[in-house]
Amino acid sequence: MFGTALSQLRYGMAVLRNSRIRPGDLERIARDLAATLEEFGAPGADSALLPGQAGQIDPEVRRTVTRRSLRATARAAAEHTAYYRHLFGELGLDPGTLDPYGDDGSGSGSWSRVPVTPKKALRGMPGAFVSAAARPALMALTTGTSGTPTAVWYSRAELDITIALSTISAALGMGLGPRDTLAYAGCSRATLPLLNAEESTTRVGASFVQFGTLEAAQALDRLAAPLGLPGKHGQISHLSTSASYLSALVHRAERDGWRPADFGLRSIGVGGEVLSRPLRERAEAVFGASVATSYLMTETLPSGGTPCDQGHLHHTAEFGHLEVLDPLTWEPTPPGGTGVIVHTPYVPYRECTLLLRYATGDLVRLPAAAPGCALAHLPATSEILGRWTGPLSAAVTTRDLLDLIEAEPEVPLPARYALTEQADGGALLHLLVPSLPAAALRARLEERAAAAGLPLAGLVLYDDRSAMPPTTALRADLREHSFETAARPSGGADRAARTPAVAARGGAPAAEEGSGA
Repeated sequence: MFGTALSQLRYGMAVLRNSRIRPGDLERIARDLAATLEEFGAPGADSALLPGQAGQIDPEVRRTVTRRSLRATARAAAEHTAYYRHLFGELGLDPGTLDPYGDDGSGSGSWSRVPVTPKKALRGMPGAFVSAAARPALMALTTGTSGTPTAVWYSRAELDITIALSTISAALGMGLGPRDTLAYAGCSRATLPLLNAEESTTRVGASFVQFGTLEAAQALDRLAAPLGLPGKHGQISHLSTSASYLSALVHRAERDGWRPADFGLRSIGVGGEVLSRPLRERAEAVFGASVATSYLMTETLPSGGTPCDQGHLHHTAEFGHLEVLDPLTWEPTPPGGTGVIVHTPYVPYRECTLLLRYATGDLVRLPAAAPGCALAHLPATSEILGRWTGPLSAAVTTRDLLDLIEAEPEVPLPARYALTEQADGGALLHLLVPSLPAAALRARLEERAAAAGLPLAGLVLYDDRSAMPPTTALRADLREHSFETAARPSGGADRAARTPAVAARGGAPAAEEGSGA
């Protein structure tokens, strides 16, 4: 107990002084927390360990900590990275005088003189953002669904810190324990998320299974298969995946008649893409498990966001500084307005790739009024609306479209769609459907789009994906091959005879349907 208290004290002092964090301190805190939860069980709903229950920090103290953290981060970036050394020298900026607050306490101080860092700068020359004082150990690549993958370098200490924080989150936020088994259904090339998931899962005593992004039919068979492990639940209890891959699982499970009783899932964690309300509801119905999402980025870890029960996304203030800016002017977004998340991860949590005012490209809407939820003391936005690609992407967001499309079971998932702008500024939605003319489906979509107030000028349906405008790349498209054989039924009667229960007992998995996926 004394050793844990000492680790907590050293960690707290490092944060307050913006000095180097000892990874061993966080690792000990995480290890002892997992042991405590195993012995005494999960904390009560009013525990100070849980989000929203800890005492709120005095606003003036918060401003002081933010100011000190930003200056320390800017100083490290200007002294040790080629990109910011050149930038600060050219503009004559002094890191020690930068202030995110104006004289009236508003967010319009001298910090705004630091230019926003565009994603293309990091993507084009990742080495220019690596600190000369760091020792790079791992290059983490983004999935590249929005373009060329972005490279972010991490030191060994950063990895250890991130894993320790993920372990705490797995124990408290996800409720993982020694009887659980988590399956990670994400791209195996996503090194950092995979490393975090495996290490945090096993450090709380749970078991870990790497699925990758297999064909949906194979993944469903694996989820339903009995484990037969001593001291563990009978089947996989937790699933971590992306929204588009989850949609592929939901589509296949609904089509093939899987039921919640076929699985042992307790929770499904979704990240990396927009999770629509209809997809969440359909996944909960078919798998019988709660579905939750969070916000994390390779570039800005360990900063992230947690949804509350009132629909806000609350961003951690301890690990970095959040701004929401107009993507055309880079001015602060007013309450109720839509803007792009611009983030600065703090030292000492980050020491290798250093980023100041990094434009993530992720669109959010600011609350029109101050939130009144349990997490109101943390910066709040809407959940992620989509990615900024131009004014049209803010007028009709990815979330708007997925809420519309994924509510229709007739539309194959993952949904294949495109949004184009007409010469007069109107927006056309192009959507892949199983067959044409699909008059009833069209009528429902048009009616619901009008009820939602979506500014669509028209809807164009296709039964041939090659005839459509280019559609968005999805994480579900990063399919991985398997040498498992798939029995191909000869007809509808044979296919109907193979029930999910047979698969759970070891029957041959069905072949994946060759649709427009």
